[in-house]
This record gives sequence, structure tokens and C-alpha cells, in this order.
Amino acid sequence: MAAINSSATVPNSPEISRLSVQCEAIATDTCTIRSLDWDRSRFDIEFGLRNGTTYNSFLIQGAKKALIDTSHIKFQKSWFDVLKHQINPTKIDYLIVSHTEPDHSGLISDLLNLNPKIKIIASKVAIQFLANQVHRPFESIAIKTGDKLDLGTNPLSGVQHHLEFISAPNLHWPDTIFSYDHGTETLYTCDAFGLHYCSNDVFDNNHNAIAPDFRFYYECLMGPNARSVLQALKRIDKLPPIKTIAVGHGPLLRYHLDLWINDYRKWSNDRSKGERYAAVCYLSQYGFCDRLSQAIAHGIGKANAQVQLIDLRATDAQELSSLINEAQAVVVPTWPSKSNSELQNSIGILLAALNQKQLIAVYDAFGGNDEPIDALANQLRSLGQKEAFSPLRVKQTPDSNTFQEFEEAGTDLGQLLNKKESIATMKSMDNELDKALGRITGGLYVVTASQKKEHSKRSSAMIASWVSQASFNPPGLTVAVAKDRAIEALMQVGDQFVINVLNENNYQPLLRHFLKRFPPGADRFSGINILENVAKGGPVLADALAFLDCRVEKRLEGPDHWIIYAIVEQGNVANAEANTAVHFRKVGNHY
Repeated sequence: MAAINSSATVPNSPEISRLSVQCEAIATDTCTIRSLDWDRSRFDIEFGLRNGTTYNSFLIQGAKKALIDTSHIKFQKSWFDVLKHQINPTKIDYLIVSHTEPDHSGLISDLLNLNPKIKIIASKVAIQFLANQVHRPFESIAIKTGDKLDLGTNPLSGVQHHLEFISAPNLHWPDTIFSYDHGTETLYTCDAFGLHYCSNDVFDNNHNAIAPDFRFYYECLMGPNARSVLQALKRIDKLPPIKTIAVGHGPLLRYHLDLWINDYRKWSNDRSKGERYAAVCYLSQYGFCDRLSQAIAHGIGKANAQVQLIDLRATDAQELSSLINEAQAVVVPTWPSKSNSELQNSIGILLAALNQKQLIAVYDAFGGNDEPIDALANQLRSLGQKEAFSPLRVKQTPDSNTFQEFEEAGTDLGQLLNKKESIATMKSMDNELDKALGRITGGLYVVTASQKKEHSKRSSAMIASWVSQASFNPPGLTVAVAKDRAIEALMQVGDQFVINVLNENNYQPLLRHFLKRFPPGADRFSGINILENVAKGGPVLADALAFLDCRVEKRLEGPDHWIIYAIVEQGNVANAEANTAVHFRKVGNHY
């Protein structure tokens, strides 16, 4: 089947909006309709995108016809133009809703206008969400793991399309289901195994090109639900052979399946080691609760601590009680002041499952009619819980600074959970090896970075000593950044940052300032003399000996640090006679 582009969009033309729709056959009687969003620069909790994204839907034509997911509302006309080229929408028997996040369900209401008799196949939770989303009656069938749907045999191809469903809650929404077509050995997974990468390549032809985005996507969206990922993988393992994983974002996976699946398995096992974890609760589809909870969870994960996201609306009562009671820390949102009986029951289970040994924290859901956060915090304190971090307040529509604050609070909590293990690790290192490693010296630098997104600006800084020149042509350097550093989020491939070289005669004030522990969301540059608009990557410190303006070219993952290789685009020396401050250590197993 030839690719179809429903619009006159030219992907490389700067004069017009870079939105296009592509239709390609991916299996017998099966095609994908891919909405290509070439310029989307961020998603969910302000994770930056370098390569845009796609929203993938699928049409299976057996004796009966099934559509898997729709698309983002921004593709309303072009997506339906392509769909109508393939099939009369009134002839579609089933709409399978993998989950109800708007980028996959944004056109369901329009589809119902064209075909009111279509049957919606989804999880029970998804059907409840859709009822509030489309505001009209519709036919539906609630499904769970093991349920099946026979689309019959296509008379032209002779292939029988027999679908089997798998419940995959929390990947990354509570209502997610997978669908497996036995006739084509295709597994439809929506967000799971996806990546934000926009190109005309329908499949994973170039592993090296997309692997970094695949990992980044996992870390942002799937990592906080690693336990749920492992449960889903166990169910996938019971399926017959899989030829293609048809994902909801990015290229479909076919040529490196074992590698992608094994990556998910390894990363999720690594994140699920041990029994200590933080339970981050949220209320699906309420205010900004989904995205704010993800920011906290992502921060906890950056500190290499375990985390479990828990939807208070959709989690089974017994499972909710168990997950809360066994957690070492519990983070809860403000909830609606007027809650229905089902939510009130979940809140009651949450409060009853808490124990006094746990750390507890609260955050604003910013849903419009929340219970006051101070009243909730006081209620929890009265139960005897120790505070994990100060209440996170949201006083206006969350922006990139809000999400940064929430992520940093999560990182602080993760470090607190791992404190005993970190101390034990430092003490366990061989004394002589420890001393010898400490004799490796380095300079002293302050790494700064800032990014402006619409009406908000994120910035961060850190002290660094693991900086080294790495190439002559082009001029390049490496800097090691601990995975739990806040600035790491601003040092992805393509991002820019600044290396400020400290002067040996005047470095102590800057060293003391940037070594102190900042509260979540605090301005690192308050009280510091900086030079704005000198470098692209971030602030230049007025008292620095020199600065280097850098652009991230590659990232290499180490056990506890990212090794950032960057191209130096410009630089300047303030004092040619002075020397760089040097860092001497006594031990080599911590800073």
C-alpha cells in the first residue's frame, strides 16, 4: 500500500505547520494511520522532545472491521481524510481504545458522530473515563486479560483476525489495554514500548538512531511504573510469537524486537530491586494531578529509589491497601472537596493503610475545587507521620518551573529513602583503593543551564570536577553528571549548557554557594553576580575565570553518572594570568 499524505504539508518547509498524516500497510489486512507531529517540542511533564512525535492508530479489516485508537484533535480533518480513503467510517464495527489519554482518544467524539453504532472495546476504567469525555451514550464492551474478540476471516486474504486482550494498567495510564492479533502476530501496545520520534520510517529500521529516544521515553513514562511493566511482560510472555509491536508513538518495532523487550525487562528489574519504595498517589483525569505525580515519581527514580504510582480512582481496594501499607513513603494529592462515594471509599482505605513509620507528603492537584492543602497536611500530621518534604503548592497553571520543583522534591525524597544504603556503600569500599582513587584530581567548575519554554524559564547549576577535554576537532569535552542532579534534565542531546571555570584565587564563595542544598524549585542564582545573554547555554558567572558554551552531542550511561560529550561552540577567558581552581580529594567513593 502506498503512503498517503492527506495534506499539502511539506515536512521540511518552515513556512507552514509541519503536521502530516501517513498511511501504510503493516500486515495482512492491516494498516497504520500515523499522525506526524514534526515540531512538537515537549510532552506530559515538560520532558523536551528533540525529534517531534507521532500518534499511531490502526485499522484491521477481517470479516468485521476494527479501528485501534484515533488521534490528537489537531489532526481532526487530515486524519479523517485518510481514514475515509481506506474505509467508510460507518462500516467500522469496533473501536478499540487502548487508553483514553487525549492524544489517542481526541477524535472519538467525531467518530461517534459519523458512526453512532460503533462498539467501543476498552477496559472498565476507560469506559468510565470516556463517559465523562464524550458526553453522549455509546455502545461498549468492557474487557480484561484473556478476553477475546473474533473479527472473522477476510475473504480476500483468507486470514482470520482473532484478537486477545491484556490488561496493562499504569502503562502509563490506569486504563491501558494491549491487543494481540493472532492472525498477523501483531501486538498493539499504545504507549508501552513507544518513543517520541517523528520520521517517515514506519518501522525501527535504524536501531542506533532511535535507541536514545527509546530509553529516554522509558525513563520518563514507564520507569515510575516498573513493577507494572514487569507484570505486563509476564502476560506478554504467555502469548504466541510476536512479529511486530505496534506502538502508539514513533516507529513500529519489528527488526529488533528481542532487544527492545529485553531492555524493558532489564530496566524494570533494576528499578524494582528491593522492597523499599515510595507510593505516589494521584487522581486520574483530575486537574494536573497526572502530570504532577509523574514529575515527583520521575525525581524519585533519578535518585535510584523505587517508586510506585497509584491511581486512587482506579486501583482495586485490596491492592490499594497493600501498596500503601507496605510503602516507606506515601505522597498524596489534594482531592476534590466534594468527592463521590467511590473516591471517598478509596480515600478512607488510603488513610487506614498508613502507618506511623512512613514518610508522608502532600501536593496540590490544582483541580479547581481541592481540599485546602494545609488542612490535608495537618490531618496527616495528626496521624503521626513524619513529613517527607514540605507541601508542594500550586498557585497558578503549572509551568516548567512547577514541574521542575516537583521533580526536585521527588529526588530529595529518593535520596532520603536511599540514605542508609548510600552510607553503607561508602563504608564498604576497600580503604586503600578508596585512597588511591581519591588521588585523581580535577578542576573546579560550575555547570549552568537554562531553557526558555513559552512563558516560563527553567534553570539549574551544579559544582563539577569531572570535566575533561575529549576532542580537538571539533573542540569537545566530557562532563560527568550524577543521575540525581536536577541539571541533568537540561543536558539532553541537543541541549546547551555552560562550563564556568573557577579561579584558584577567588573560588570559595561560589563553591560554598553552589554546594549548599537548595529547596525544591529554588533559584540557584539568587545573590550571585551573573552575566546574562553572553552564552546560549546558560548564565555566565561574573567571577568565573573563563566560560565555555557547549552543546550536548552524546550521552553515555554509567552506573550512577551520565557522561555527557559536548561540542564547545564558544568561550572566553576573563583573566589570562590566573589558574584554574583544583579539587583534591582524600577518598574516591564520594564527592
